[in-house]
Amino acid sequence: MTAKVILNPYANRWNAHKRWPAAREALRQAGVLFEVAVSEHPKQTIELAAHAAAAGFSPIIAAGGDGTVGDVLNGIAKTRGERDFGILGVLPLGTGNDLAHNLGIPLHLPDAARLIAAGKWRKLDVGKVNQTYFLNNSAAGLEPYVTQKQVKIQWLKGIPRYLLAAVQAILDHPTWNSTLEWQDGHYEGPLTLVSVGNGARTGGLFYMTPDASPDDGQLTFTFGYRPTRLATFAALPKTLSPEGGFVTSPGVQQIHSPWLNIRLSRPSPAHADGELFPEPLAELQYRLLPACLRLLAP
Repeated sequence: MTAKVILNPYANRWNAHKRWPAAREALRQAGVLFEVAVSEHPKQTIELAAHAAAAGFSPIIAAGGDGTVGDVLNGIAKTRGERDFGILGVLPLGTGNDLAHNLGIPLHLPDAARLIAAGKWRKLDVGKVNQTYFLNNSAAGLEPYVTQKQVKIQWLKGIPRYLLAAVQAILDHPTWNSTLEWQDGHYEGPLTLVSVGNGARTGGLFYMTPDASPDDGQLTFTFGYRPTRLATFAALPKTLSPEGGFVTSPGVQQIHSPWLNIRLSRPSPAHADGELFPEPLAELQYRLLPACLRLLAP
């Protein structure tokens, strides 16, 4: 069956465009039959994926970063709905490639292409925040505040850009008053961050939800309040460890639940799979859709 590749050439600040000839050759060498659709403007990947799903292509392959995967997922949902997103493949051409890291998808393009050719898939859960679907991570508070910062940094590339943005965001020390409700509990009080994971790593190097699993039927979310900039800086190195030291920091909790509702005293930037929402949000409703996606993965 012919695969449809949805290429986001803008991923990793146009590096996906530069790497596409190598990715295309890798697919051909692996024996993958495919057609390609190239996004010509931001978010067109959603429309292209919707058309591919309607035309019956399988698998649909997201060629880009984590945001591209999220956009393709949302495009598929426009046609197929929530019960079965079909089969999705990933060619990791992004900056962080967190989904690939979390699932063991090779970053080496010939290996990633051979994985697609093998056709082996695993069922994964899909997260939903308000009306947007995500596969790896979503957040409000400090984490998307960092994303806002890194988008504006033009002179630095790759992971160092994320680290610099994190330092800048912590210096601003944004906080919110909040109400969080989940299946077995609730919280009311000040909030620095809330990160909702279907996977452990986000932002290329941060383990905000270290115990998250994409196929356990649960969202894993971490929330916390750090009263000072110094306290937040003290916690930052712990977010870089997959061992999960961050979630044992004072004022930080990690929870497993199939749903989460968040109300904030003022709107916060928010993202899904690294893509910022157009406007800040004061209310976010999260829920999990269990085992509704088949992803080509080891």
